[in-house]
Amino acid sequence: MKVRSSVFASFILTLEVIGMALFLRGFFPAPVKSSLPSKSKLSDLPREPLSGGSPNSSRLPQPLFNRVVIMLVDALREDFVFGPSGRMYMPYTRHVVERGSSSSFVAKARPPTALTTGSIPGFIDVVMNLNSPALLEDNLIWQAKTAGKRIVFYGDDTWVRLFPKHFMEHDGTTSFFVSDYTEVDNNVTRHLDSTLKRDDWDILILHYLGLDHIGHISGPHSSLIQPKLLEMDDVLKKIHSALITKEAEGSLPYLLVLCGDHGMSETGSHGGSSEPEVNTPLVLISPAFKRKAGMEKPGVVEQVDLTPTLALGLGLPISQNSVGRVILSVLEETSLRDQLRFLHLNGHQLSCLLRDSTPGYEKEAGFEQFRVAEKAHGTWMKLYLEGNTSEVLTNMGKKVLKQYLEALAAMSSALSKQLGDYDMYSMIAGMVFVFQLLLVLLLAMPEALSGEAVVDIPVLSALLSLPFYLLCLLLASVHVLVCTSTESSCYFCSLSWGLVFAAVAFSSAVFCILISMAARRLPLGPRIHGKSPLRSGGSEWSLSELDVLLLAGTVGHTLSLASSSFVEEEHQIWYFLLNTLCLAVFQDVCRKYFREKRSPGDEEETVLPSKDCHSSDHPKAEIYPEKWLALATPPFTLVCCRMLRSLNQTGVQWAHIPDVGHWLNSSEHRTVLSLLAAFCLVLIYLLVQRRCSWVSKVALALGLVGVYCYRAAVGNVSFPWQRSGQTTSKGTVEARFVYVFILGILFTGTKDLLRSQIITADAKLKSRGLWEIYSGLVLLVSLLLRAHNLPVLCCCLLIQTLMAQFIWKKLHYDAAQTTIMHYWFGQAFFYFQGNSNNIATVDISVSFVGLESYVEAPAIFLTALSTYAGPLLWACHLVCHLSSQRDRSPVAVGHGCYCLALLRSVPAAAYIVLVTVLRYHLFIWSVFSPKLLYESMHLLLTAGICLFFNTMEQSHSSSKS
Repeated sequence: MKVRSSVFASFILTLEVIGMALFLRGFFPAPVKSSLPSKSKLSDLPREPLSGGSPNSSRLPQPLFNRVVIMLVDALREDFVFGPSGRMYMPYTRHVVERGSSSSFVAKARPPTALTTGSIPGFIDVVMNLNSPALLEDNLIWQAKTAGKRIVFYGDDTWVRLFPKHFMEHDGTTSFFVSDYTEVDNNVTRHLDSTLKRDDWDILILHYLGLDHIGHISGPHSSLIQPKLLEMDDVLKKIHSALITKEAEGSLPYLLVLCGDHGMSETGSHGGSSEPEVNTPLVLISPAFKRKAGMEKPGVVEQVDLTPTLALGLGLPISQNSVGRVILSVLEETSLRDQLRFLHLNGHQLSCLLRDSTPGYEKEAGFEQFRVAEKAHGTWMKLYLEGNTSEVLTNMGKKVLKQYLEALAAMSSALSKQLGDYDMYSMIAGMVFVFQLLLVLLLAMPEALSGEAVVDIPVLSALLSLPFYLLCLLLASVHVLVCTSTESSCYFCSLSWGLVFAAVAFSSAVFCILISMAARRLPLGPRIHGKSPLRSGGSEWSLSELDVLLLAGTVGHTLSLASSSFVEEEHQIWYFLLNTLCLAVFQDVCRKYFREKRSPGDEEETVLPSKDCHSSDHPKAEIYPEKWLALATPPFTLVCCRMLRSLNQTGVQWAHIPDVGHWLNSSEHRTVLSLLAAFCLVLIYLLVQRRCSWVSKVALALGLVGVYCYRAAVGNVSFPWQRSGQTTSKGTVEARFVYVFILGILFTGTKDLLRSQIITADAKLKSRGLWEIYSGLVLLVSLLLRAHNLPVLCCCLLIQTLMAQFIWKKLHYDAAQTTIMHYWFGQAFFYFQGNSNNIATVDISVSFVGLESYVEAPAIFLTALSTYAGPLLWACHLVCHLSSQRDRSPVAVGHGCYCLALLRSVPAAAYIVLVTVLRYHLFIWSVFSPKLLYESMHLLLTAGICLFFNTMEQSHSSSKS
């Protein structure tokens, strides 16, 4: 079966996306969960240890607190409270920490947070947590509701979705509209006065989102941070004062908890593993604690430790899946017997979870330590009940206490490291599937890059061969064997037999096709009919210096993915490759215009092969400015890239260093940012409008004006007549104004494309339609990019214009070389935007540009488009460039599509092998897993781009016919 190169590449990439999805499903494990179907109950609690007799009662010590108020401030960093600026940001809170009855800690958060269950979530829950369903596993809220506690909640509506019938009273606010940082908190605070006066509740939970939204908009150093923290400080003061007033004689004390669910990176995001993102303050305020005499260095605890502490403090069972340890300082004022009992209950719960989740749990050091401590506890209880009050008993109790703490630390650590079991069968199935497709793609290279750009796939011979049926039988048998013998759950085994049989048959067919294509290639060697994408010298292929550079750079980058340091600082690799590419292109330009001149008659002869140099079409006088512009293009590109590197610090090692972007975003330099944004928008218009119709030119101009108005509305830039203290808005109207013109430009371009394909075979009309679609994409990206990143878009368009006019066109690089160059530029511009291989650098604020509330599909689309703006713009420009060159081979678009598919497939396939080998690496979750998600998303987007390539080649074929 013969298919065009673009169709073949698109089909392979689509199937690789399916294989990658299967691999991801197996790689990201399910979190550690107890195998018990029911939840913890008071009746299930173990009895108090007692040696030499029947176990003592299963009593629970008296609750420590009567009422609990949890004030959760989203994205509250520990330095906002404990740091040098704490007295300025939150003065009352800092006073309570230094002089009040409180206990202060730095709580280490794990993304995404699991405050109510106490369990450690799986890494993939970062994505799944965006649309949280009802929480069915054992949790603190369920335990409190079952015990008759009356719970009131105000804040993030995620809680309402997680606990739909648990709150006596609630008022949820959407957590996704990040442009709002005022009303989202006012809607919580407005309930406080009336609620604090009432006595009909036991637990009050307040979740404030404004600080997190400010972080996403403008980062932790924004001028909006201090007013918001002062507002939170006033709220805490109001709650504390009300609790003190309501405190009754002889009743149990209250507990006020101030905490954050995560921190905030230097760019205002979260989800990574840096200290500003994971270090959060935990302040416990209660008259049950000793009054402080001064500022003490806060202790360090895990965020999950709060769950068992609150449960035992309220007299509730600890959640089954909790991996936290009770915070001992909360128990310091209780008796030694109660302290030992609390630690025993915590240890029993952890040992049960360890036993359910670890086959060889008896060999765990923590489990053995707990058994020893429990036995010593029983001995201590026997002496205690006999009335022994000597100092020996006290010292023995302290020793048992220490043994319990060591056992709890060991068991909690063991459970924390065991995030879950890898689904190796699904991982291997997805990996084999992707590698089969990659090998087919590689074996098809000679035909895909030939003059005909047609690949002959031996489908029929493979399906009618005996090995195909034997393979089907073998793979089906392996599937049955694996699914019936495995002890852990496997996603691939849970699929229906119809889907499994289809996957088995397809994998067997691909393997037979692979063998057939390899047999056809190997004995005879590569035979190419038509024009080779590589330099031809006689009958053999030869590689130019540029070909060697492009090949070595692509392979070298793939090999570098095996190192965690190179993954963290991948931007440095692309910057180096791009600089080297510019020098190599400069060498080719010099060779074309200077070095290779043999005689006066050869002045206009080009060294690189070309179909048509058009030397007679241009007067000699026009050659000189063109020559100098061509010579200036590579150095100018180097200068632009160096400037863009200083705009956004990315990666891990140097991300904390202040950059030009931070300087521009400070309130003192808003005028500079405004002038720069206005200049960039004008330059964008001048670079893009040149090939648009007059209707699109008008729409583009009005759209770019709307972009500036939107940035002024949200407070990033300002108009000359705008007062500095003027309040900002959400910019919804302005953004929708721009969307209207984007849709208009896209509609005009699509109309021209359809006319060129269906009604009239007009190559000029098709070229204009493609460019107008590209212009609409540029306008959308200019709306989504932050104001200080508009120079990135300007440089992108300027480099594309110069390279297309004076390099790719004049030096007559073929489709394969041009595609690889576009790919390299796209990868570099991905990092110029400020992106990295860390989830925290994803700018989710763009998900709500022009939206009043969270809508899932547009939010995902806008976030993906903004994140991958660089690669997408360069890929779309590649389509426009290959389709608009009249002197280029008619199969250039097919060649470009195939090369783009190959460039994306090789690192994706290699990386899934690397993460499989390194799955027990120390940095698997902090470094390699985020990169895997980025690679998967990039593969999906490239598949969509190749489908667009396929459409353009079809259009070209129709035009030719």
